[in-house]
Amino acid sequence: MKTRWMIMALLVAAGMTQAAFVTIGNAGNAADTTGYGAVGYTYQISATEVTIAEFMASGAGSGGEDYWNDAPRTVGTSAPAVNVSLYEAMKYCNYLTSGNVNDGVYTFSGGVYQSTMSRTAIMAGGLDAVATDPNKIYALPTEDEWYKAAYYTGSGYSLYADGSGTVPTEGGGATGWNYNYVNSSPNFTRDTALGTTEQNGTVNMMGNVWEWMEDGARRGGGYGSAASSLGSSGRAHDLGPTDEYGDIGFRVVAIPEPATAGLLAGAGLLIAAYRRYFGQV
Repeated sequence: MKTRWMIMALLVAAGMTQAAFVTIGNAGNAADTTGYGAVGYTYQISATEVTIAEFMASGAGSGGEDYWNDAPRTVGTSAPAVNVSLYEAMKYCNYLTSGNVNDGVYTFSGGVYQSTMSRTAIMAGGLDAVATDPNKIYALPTEDEWYKAAYYTGSGYSLYADGSGTVPTEGGGATGWNYNYVNSSPNFTRDTALGTTEQNGTVNMMGNVWEWMEDGARRGGGYGSAASSLGSSGRAHDLGPTDEYGDIGFRVVAIPEPATAGLLAGAGLLIAAYRRYFGQV
């Protein structure tokens, strides 16, 4: 966990005010052989999954998101928000962008989903009129954005988000990855900040809870998943946008306008320098 907090400190030093996010640089990288991972811009992704406390403060949900802090389950409000539908996760992103669950990357009218703004339109300033900070627009990750943040090594792709090609270490506590509950303890989710830091500064992109992608797919596996679900080939796309389950949550990305992208790239260089100096992957 020490590495993750150092990375966050570097982001703040570079002028970033969202210390809970990490920068994903190397814009213009090629896709993996799976066809995923190519992203033509620098962006940020939340270091952790969205928590119960964060989500419930937004008013984007319809109830039940505090499942993991609803007795007899007492993980705490820093556990991931679950029982969140794709549309509710979209509304949370709108809340971060504009303070209004209906206005942002995702347009809702009368609570009904209407459309999604493209990344090109976002970066061209398409949300300046509604955004609290036009240089920081929040959205659910595309599959390419999520895949790159999890598996891109800087020169290629790893099978797992820890930068390796070997099965991740199981662990439901402060270290390791929370999956395969038949062998691990505890057999439920955990605080979003707990776990071993992954190669790009995130935590729990493997295990804990499955995570929504913008297109409705889910990646990363959950606390009850087999190791195969945690790898780069693990993907599910069998639910509708209003479906909710106790092992599905999400994290968000921040998409900058071009001027801010340069600053993010600078922060990414600081992170890369730190990892080289201290021998991080």
